[in-house]
Order: sequence, then C-alpha cells, then structure tokens
Amino acid sequence: MSAPPELPEIVSRAFDVSRRAGYVSFCRNETGRLLAALAATRGGVMAEFGTGCGVGTAWLRSGLRGDAHILTAELDERLAGAAAEIFVDDPQVEVLAADWSTLGDKGPFSLLFLDSGDPTSVAVDEIADLVEPGGVVVLDDFVPCEQWPPITYGRVDTLREQWLSDERFTAVEVMVASDASAVIATRR
Repeated sequence: MSAPPELPEIVSRAFDVSRRAGYVSFCRNETGRLLAALAATRGGVMAEFGTGCGVGTAWLRSGLRGDAHILTAELDERLAGAAAEIFVDDPQVEVLAADWSTLGDKGPFSLLFLDSGDPTSVAVDEIADLVEPGGVVVLDDFVPCEQWPPITYGRVDTLREQWLSDERFTAVEVMVASDASAVIATRR
C-alpha cells in the first residue's frame, strides 16, 4: 500500500489554521479531492455555504483554474476570520462572515458546495435557482446507503431523496470512503 498523495499547500495551510482555531469539523480529504477535481472543470463564480475554517474552500481553490472566483460564507465570525487568514492575499477567494443567504444575489453559481447538516437550509427548493444551467451542487457528509428510499439512522433521508429525485437536476450519490458519501447534482 502506498502513502496517500501529498496535500496541496493551500489545504495544508487550512488544516493548520483549523487546528489553531480548535475547529475539528472540516471537509474530509476524500471529499476535498472530489471538490478540487470538480472545481477544475468550472469557470465563473463558485460558492460554498458553511466555510468553517476554510478546509473545503482550500480544496476548491486547489482545483481552481483561470479567472474563476470562489465566494464562501460562514455565519460564525470567529471561524470566518480564521478562514480569511488563509486567503488574505488571494484575489480569487472571498470569505464572508455572513449567513449563506446573503450570497443569493451573487449567483448563479457554476459550482456550489454545501454541508448536508441542516436539511431545511440546503433543500432543493432553497438552492435550485442559485445554480446556473449546467452548474454543479455538491452536498457532503452522507452515510452511504444501498437502498431506496435512502435510510439513515432508521429514518428516510428526505434531503438525499429530494436531491436524487428532483427533476431540475441530474444527480448521483458517490461514495468517497467506506463510511462517507456525497451527492453530486447537475442543474439541467
């Protein structure tokens, strides 16, 4: 078995900032590599709702090409400040200490990264119009499920069900690790 590939420098910096801030909830490396690969296919404006300390943002940035731009919003001002340290000299990344809804007028986005943590704020109906036709939405932090409808902790996972069945998107669930999956949805 070989060692895992090296982390991009920007991602290593984000992990350092996250550790100093005492923040332990961040984008997994497996999801991060998926984000970097998807960001490399996109131009225009990308967004992230729920920056934390910027690890997911750093993964997106590691795949950014050309003059694409990333907007990321974090409600917790302390965490947003920590994330802003990572990108202080980077004109292609803007970190806002704000609720994600403040980014609504800055779209539509070519790629949108969301944490699946709060089903009401990341429901399809709340997000669909924020993504351009052909744009991609990535939701992470799902537990893989092999049945339909998807069941998590003994209940139907209505968020995952919505994203995988909404007619405005073509969507797929992708395992990023044996215990983690992400939903990738492309706007029709």
